[in-house]
Amino acid sequence: MQIDALDLARSALMISLWIATPILVSGLVIGLVVSIAQAVTQIQEQTLSFVPKIAAMILVTVMLLGWISTQMVEFAQRMFVG
Repeated sequence: MQIDALDLARSALMISLWIATPILVSGLVIGLVVSIAQAVTQIQEQTLSFVPKIAAMILVTVMLLGWISTQMVEFAQRMFVG
């Protein structure tokens, strides 16, 4: 019984990581590009790096919404059906 609970928790964490990875990677890439642009131009405005990252992460989330939904439904089916 304890092993089953640990397997369920591990599966939940893995699916969460699998779903979050593309969103976080997009924020990382955009943040890196903006940071390089800020270093080159010597503009150190905090909102200049924050807003593009949030916009990119929202855009990636919207683009992957179908895939995310599919992953979550499949996970829920595995949890409840067996």
